[in-house]
Amino acid sequence: MNETSPAPAAPAPAPRKTAASGAPAPAPGAAAPRTTGRRIAELLQRQGVLVVLLTVVIVASCIYPTTFSTLDNARGVTVQASFLAVVALGMTMVIITGGIDLSVGSVFALGGVLAAWASQWGVLPALLVPLVVCGAIGLLNGFLVARAGMAPFIVTLATLLGARGLLLAITDEGATTYLVPKDSAFAEIGQGAVRGFGYPIFIALALFGLGGLLLQRTSFGQSIFAVGGSSDAATLMGLPVARTKMLVYTLSGLLAGLAGALNAARLSSGVTIVGVGMELDAISAVVIGGTLLIGGAGSISGTLWGVLLLQVIQNLINQIGSLNSSYQSVVSGGFLIVVVVAQRYLARSRRTT
Repeated sequence: MNETSPAPAAPAPAPRKTAASGAPAPAPGAAAPRTTGRRIAELLQRQGVLVVLLTVVIVASCIYPTTFSTLDNARGVTVQASFLAVVALGMTMVIITGGIDLSVGSVFALGGVLAAWASQWGVLPALLVPLVVCGAIGLLNGFLVARAGMAPFIVTLATLLGARGLLLAITDEGATTYLVPKDSAFAEIGQGAVRGFGYPIFIALALFGLGGLLLQRTSFGQSIFAVGGSSDAATLMGLPVARTKMLVYTLSGLLAGLAGALNAARLSSGVTIVGVGMELDAISAVVIGGTLLIGGAGSISGTLWGVLLLQVIQNLINQIGSLNSSYQSVVSGGFLIVVVVAQRYLARSRRTT
């Protein structure tokens, strides 16, 4: 009876060598921990602000259960956040391309004055006039940045001053305040509500939904990320770099003007002193939300959480009572420093994993 002998053991495979260095390549399973670390760093960069927001809300609800954690307070916080959120949405797209828009605060105020002035002729002029003028300012920003090659900081600083000057010229140095007719449909847009939650909240949420789809599901959105990652590489890929930059600055102007119009509808007047420093709040919300100032990375949802975090902090300061609103700037600045340091650490972790 014949017996089959066991097959000889296969020789151990020789270590693979990389083409660049000749060093043995890591085993297939060795890359898993590094991939996991990179994913954790990316998740913290995108959604870390949501964890902070939930923590602040939970702690504040425990400390001030009868004032902070009420439905009326939630309605007030969210409707106040809606105007900044619309402005920050446009700022997010600009920063992802590696730019900056310092003009949004003045454009916001200008949009409100123009909307209140045009509301005497109906709801359509009240919306179209600020959109056309503010969109033109955004287009001018984009043209000077993309076509003329000027620095975004200088360009938008100039239009910040120009928009504020135009605002003062329209209102006779602030002496004239245009009022929105009380029973107009335009006023209803800003003052109407569904179960106590104002229409501006739903408008802001709808715009954020559209913005998310634009960034994640369209070629234009992918171009925004590519331009922010490297304009030279995007040009070599055949992407319309100049057109992309012009469009994002135009969108920023349009959204800032729309936010100003909504604010005018809610206040029933074109207030001339609003929007001062709003550009810094918008930038803070965007950066706190995980969008890199150097461009190429960011998320719409992170910006929304960043806006809500800033508004919750402001509301919490008001709840304390012994602190005034100036402390919001201190807290916001502290958050911004922490987030920027964390972003640098996370970016370094992603490169080394």
